[in-house]
Amino acid sequence: MIRVVVADDQPLIRIGLRQLIESAEDIEVAAEARDGADAVRLAAETRADVVLMDIRMPGVDGLEATRRISAAEDLAGVKVLILTTFEADEYVYEALRAGASGFLVKDTDPGELLQAVRVVARGDALLSPAITRRLIADIVSRPRSGAAPSRERLVRLTQRELEVLTLVGTGLSNDEIAARLFLSPLTAKTHVSRVLTKLGARDRAQLVVAAYEAGLVTPGSA
Repeated sequence: MIRVVVADDQPLIRIGLRQLIESAEDIEVAAEARDGADAVRLAAETRADVVLMDIRMPGVDGLEATRRISAAEDLAGVKVLILTTFEADEYVYEALRAGASGFLVKDTDPGELLQAVRVVARGDALLSPAITRRLIADIVSRPRSGAAPSRERLVRLTQRELEVLTLVGTGLSNDEIAARLFLSPLTAKTHVSRVLTKLGARDRAQLVVAAYEAGLVTPGSA
């Protein structure tokens, strides 16, 4: 059973999400949080698998809560799935960099939301790669003050691992990477795992960000 913490400051949205989630046999709502501080605390108390996190909440917002969850050793298994009203919300990009596994817009089809929870809980793939690529491409194309070059982090990767990272950055799944590079799916998965370890990335979402920041994937090329 996948345990989910629903974090949103609007009671009606929490109620709606609870009803939807509890309609699935394999997912349950472990707790409801009214702000980011509640979300972090309840994720630990309930041993949640996924936090459905609204970004814009009073007090501790979803971005800071995502940072805290990502930084906490005892919450290493918790995945954060960002909920936002707009696809082009710049906070979403910051949340991905902070450790979120992906994001959804709030008017997502109910079936897609449930499947997204399952995907993020497994940690198998980046959620909604096409939408995420568009979002990241839009924001990375804008100048960011204080942004440090990220290519230095890539020197520890082999040439094959760089190729894999680039393909992850374009949103390809392990099977698609395997087909593109003429590898077995297991070998592709192994390469992705090694890249995650070498770059200290939490999941594929952070690999996508790393690929864009390093210039391996440029806006409009994905």
